[in-house]
Amino acid sequence: MYYLAREWVRLGHSVRVLASAQSHVRARQPALNGADRLDEIIDGIAYTWFRTPPYAGNGVGRVRNMASFVVRLYREGAALARGFRPDLVIASSTYPMDIWPARRIARLAGAKLLFEVHDLWPLSPMELGGMSKRHPFVLLVRAAELYAYRHADMVVSMLPKVREYMESCGMAPHKLSIVQNGIDPGEWSASPPRLDGDAEALLSDLKARELSIVGYAGTHGVANALDVLLDAAAMMRDDKVVFVLVGGGPDKESLRLRASAEGLTNVCFIDPVKKEQIPALLQWFDLAYIGWHRQPLYRFGISPNKLMDYMMASRPVLHAVEAGNDPVGEANCGITVKPEDPCEVVRGVRALLALSAGELSEMGRRGRDFVLKNHTYPVLAQRFLAACGASA
Repeated sequence: MYYLAREWVRLGHSVRVLASAQSHVRARQPALNGADRLDEIIDGIAYTWFRTPPYAGNGVGRVRNMASFVVRLYREGAALARGFRPDLVIASSTYPMDIWPARRIARLAGAKLLFEVHDLWPLSPMELGGMSKRHPFVLLVRAAELYAYRHADMVVSMLPKVREYMESCGMAPHKLSIVQNGIDPGEWSASPPRLDGDAEALLSDLKARELSIVGYAGTHGVANALDVLLDAAAMMRDDKVVFVLVGGGPDKESLRLRASAEGLTNVCFIDPVKKEQIPALLQWFDLAYIGWHRQPLYRFGISPNKLMDYMMASRPVLHAVEAGNDPVGEANCGITVKPEDPCEVVRGVRALLALSAGELSEMGRRGRDFVLKNHTYPVLAQRFLAACGASA
């Protein structure tokens, strides 16, 4: 939401973001220093942080955090509606329960209400987490979801293949607009900061040995199917190819131990790099890899940030996925193969590396052009405003 809000401010709109002070999606939490609330301005955006309980994982602690934030929005709703007087209220949490206090704020302010969907809840905890449809939490989330589709004035989804599902939940067809993830073109300057010494030294040595680098940059977690990439590496021990995994995450150490135990000398691990160094990192990759598990939930579409980075860096992409959409295929900027199949990954790597340097360069250029046309935040911010019936 930060990037969209910053663009709206640049277009002359006033934006206030109401957020929990504790969230697993942020690397650093705001410093409330014991206060119950913090109001601050960041890049022209007014933020209000509400104190909520810290948590780890997806257990009771996270549910308590959600409940605390929703209750706080109810408590503060009338004052917020009177003080800020919004024309538009956006309910944009991962979970849908914020739709209830958001609608109250919108009604008190005489504003329109927009429901923004990042993930489909309760389908995500049911299909990914195995929760029963009769679980009390699932029933609560389902009630909020149905309420949102029926009572929001507009619905915006990051997932492109959700219309049929949302209409089955009671959403009127005219309400839906698709606004996917994107990139900030300002973070892709012509001269990005260089990599830290150790990472650059390793990558430089691999290039000096005339090895082709198949790179992955992102979280090392179960959803990223990196065991399949190691399986492919084991099958390509005799190829002049090295697999470089950059980032951190809960599975990194187990992946590292597995590579060591199996003697996968064609696999290298690099610690996370600073965000501003990502463009410089990706220029070292001959191919950029992103993989997924075979998961029915992806039938509604995908919109991964790391894929936008790969394409913006003009890297040819090897994409292992079965989903409702395929940005790599749409942009014609790489090869898409079946997920959870190391033989398919090997086939894709060899097929791409068999292309000429010119063909790979053209493939990368198509990916960058696709992102610049469809997935920069200035473009997405305008698209979002159009979905609201607002002008720049």
